[in-house]
Amino acid sequence: MSMLAFKRLNRRAVEEEYMDDFSTGGDELLEALRHLRRLNRIFGASSPSLYGFKQLWRQSGRPDRVSVLDIGAGSGDVNRRILRWAARNGVDVRITLVDITEEACEEAKNLYQGVPNITVRRCNLFDLPEGSADIVMSSQFLHHFDDVRLPEVVGQMLKASRLGVVISDIHRHWISWSAVWVVAHLVSGNRYIRHDGPLSVAKGFKSSDWIRLRQRLQERDGQADLLYSWKPLFRYVAVVHKTGKV
Repeated sequence: MSMLAFKRLNRRAVEEEYMDDFSTGGDELLEALRHLRRLNRIFGASSPSLYGFKQLWRQSGRPDRVSVLDIGAGSGDVNRRILRWAARNGVDVRITLVDITEEACEEAKNLYQGVPNITVRRCNLFDLPEGSADIVMSSQFLHHFDDVRLPEVVGQMLKASRLGVVISDIHRHWISWSAVWVVAHLVSGNRYIRHDGPLSVAKGFKSSDWIRLRQRLQERDGQADLLYSWKPLFRYVAVVHKTGKV
């Protein structure tokens, strides 16, 4: 990695990912979603989501039934860990996978075919009504938005939730950037994966970004507090417990 590229990681990248261009897609995007599941397994993307879910579940009094919306879910593969945990612990978890692209919804339906407590819905986050689910989650979704829009996006997630929000995303670091670049080129020839994988890291977060977002959320809403923690492999998980009307 060049010194110039290293310095660029001091700030969040603003370039758009190929997946942000909704005018393209088709078979190439379907393949990318399948290859992304490989990357998620390699880098342990499901663990931070499960950790955050359990944190919010405990904070909310350990309810027997929980409804979840996973925003920008892609094929929704990270939710399999949550379903296994719920089955072991006797918690009735119903998950709705929400994505704006037809390809992601198709992949999610194929992946969870025959799983009764998974629903797939093609929808924009900003079209969701207030209180749509107990918990609103996202994995590797928030980094698609620039700093200006982050409070608006998280605010909408809070509005759509009844208990709070769980966010899992990437730690912006030269080690994670290098690792994703190498692995993406080893496991896939897909242009989405090779371009968007490293760029996702460059658009990711550092501790200072979460602190700044927390301050802006408190200024904006005043009723919710964001707590974040670092998790392997180079991930952050942020939990926003909803304490009042947003």
